[in-house]
Amino acid sequence: MNTVIEPFLAALARFTASKKGQTLVEYALILAVISIALILAFSLLGARVVVVFSAIENLLDTAQSSH
Repeated sequence: MNTVIEPFLAALARFTASKKGQTLVEYALILAVISIALILAFSLLGARVVVVFSAIENLLDTAQSSH
């Protein structure tokens, strides 16, 4: 069992010891945080945008029907 785990642990140790591995992980975490923030912003603002455009549509329909 140890013979299966040892190469994995050695590869993991090399990956975490190198600066390239650390940079890659840092960029991946930054990308993940930005993605989550954008998804939350779009989901929260999405409903408000629909309300605003609906209100504008109603105002335009009212203005068009009054002329």
